[in-house]
Amino acid sequence: MKTLAAIALLATLPLLAGTPDSRRDPSAIGGRKVSGGINLYSLEKELALGKQLSEEIRKQARLVEDPIVAEYINRLGQNLARNSDVTFPVTFTLLESEEIGAFTLPGGYIYVNTATLQISDNESELASVIAHELGHAAARHATRQASAQKVLDLATLPVAIFGGIGGYALRQLGGPLAFFRFSRDFETEADFLGLQYLWKAGYDPESSVNMFERVEATERTRPGAVSQLFRTHPMTSDRIAKTQRDIGQVLPNRDQYVINTSDYEEIRARLNGLLEVQKAKDATAPQAPTLKRPNEQNDRFESDRSDRPVHRP
Repeated sequence: MKTLAAIALLATLPLLAGTPDSRRDPSAIGGRKVSGGINLYSLEKELALGKQLSEEIRKQARLVEDPIVAEYINRLGQNLARNSDVTFPVTFTLLESEEIGAFTLPGGYIYVNTATLQISDNESELASVIAHELGHAAARHATRQASAQKVLDLATLPVAIFGGIGGYALRQLGGPLAFFRFSRDFETEADFLGLQYLWKAGYDPESSVNMFERVEATERTRPGAVSQLFRTHPMTSDRIAKTQRDIGQVLPNRDQYVINTSDYEEIRARLNGLLEVQKAKDATAPQAPTLKRPNEQNDRFESDRSDRPVHRP
């Protein structure tokens, strides 16, 4: 049993191949392997699994399919992916949800909730969230985490973390909890890698700190506004301290950074308009019929009894 536990621990540690300093060298991005550690899934199997899970999400969730908004999210994501350690194709999708969050499926299927875009203040802050998810994808955290759970025979744990995504019945796909809830070490590593990807793509790395603080403030003023997946991340104060340290110690200085673009402002305004229209449609949509329950004593419906005319002699 101790041996199995040791193997599981190795699978979840943020190991990186190459020289000891490669993970701390942003200039080596793209030429280093960051998916070290035990992984029982081949890349081909991971890609196939991710596609299967993404198809299930498409069936059961409400995706933002407006071509202009979808193109912007994909363009922003692909620019960050080109400046990352990801070695396989990745996809970026905007999910309609009032909860702040983002998540990564096996094989680089990355989803961002609309609430995340709405609370961000500029493109660099939005990019910091996507860059973090790319850190998960590049390091193949989903299947490495699942590998550890499989070793400990915990792959049948129930998936009960999708309240803010749409309540997907992923049990039928055999999707273990490990695919979606990462260890503290993996979250910290995704922060570290994502910060480097953000910097390499030309964005202000301080935007990561700003976004952390914005999410933390929103959760204080609106408890429950942050999805359960985001709540599994390290404590925000710890993340801020580590990120600020890494900005000073790891990232070279630059004279200027991209903070915002006119595209971002136009897309956020367009998205807000689309969501308002959808909200109005939902408010006026016919409600599904409600099953009336029989009265326990005489098996008659309560509403029928109150509305039935009374015969008086």
